[in-house]
Amino acid sequence: MRKVVSTLFFSLDGVAESPDQWQFAFDDEMGAVLSDALESNDTVLLGRVTYSEWAGYWPTVTSGEDAGFADWINNAPKYVASTTLDSVSEWANSTLLKGDLATAIRELKATEGKGISVAGSPGLVRSLIAQDLLDELVLLIHPVIAGEGRKKLFADDAALKKLELVSSQQTSSGVIIATYHPVRSA
Repeated sequence: MRKVVSTLFFSLDGVAESPDQWQFAFDDEMGAVLSDALESNDTVLLGRVTYSEWAGYWPTVTSGEDAGFADWINNAPKYVASTTLDSVSEWANSTLLKGDLATAIRELKATEGKGISVAGSPGLVRSLIAQDLLDELVLLIHPVIAGEGRKKLFADDAALKKLELVSSQQTSSGVIIATYHPVRSA
């Protein structure tokens, strides 16, 4: 069975939204984690907001330091979780998930292939965790308070969910890379 994995930039105050506005450093260790994600996953899962933002951008990137990621994500099968979009034909290799999210994810996990990477999409990550559909959560915790009214990954009224820390690493820029697996009842 395939794993669903989310790797998110995360601030000390719990923000995963708009890391481009508060992420102060990107080091080799973070690059290695993201490269490993590209190698161990061959399918992308996106929420509506991330899909809408990225569909107009990544297909236009053909050179520069982001060209490798652009090539990977543009060619990877992409599944979009949305109840409001009618079509995802704007971006090649994209499929709109219809019906119940849990059923769609379980069916996707049962297919052949490498892992399934959740790209950005903190709202989708919240839903996946709440429905016990996320297999691994990798947080790149930056020593910064993002503040300024940005949405936190987990709402203050989120239900209790236990996670197990399976690995952690401090990077040269002071970021903590923490990998968690959900604790599932038997």
